[in-house]
Amino acid sequence: MKEGIHPNYADVQVNCSCGNSFTTRSTIGKPAMNVEVCSECHPFYTGKQKIVDTAGRVERFRQKYAKSA
Repeated sequence: MKEGIHPNYADVQVNCSCGNSFTTRSTIGKPAMNVEVCSECHPFYTGKQKIVDTAGRVERFRQKYAKSA
């Protein structure tokens, strides 16, 4: 491998919005990273459906298509 062209690969503290935190390695260049979803709260891993409603979009979608059905 060439010298001096690769980014620094260091430990990073990852903080999820659910409160879970863990340490991993990354080239992000910052000591911490915030994420919205992790393996503790993602529906694929938990088996629970969780809808994150941003500004009522899910409810507007349901109202719009409930009339059609």
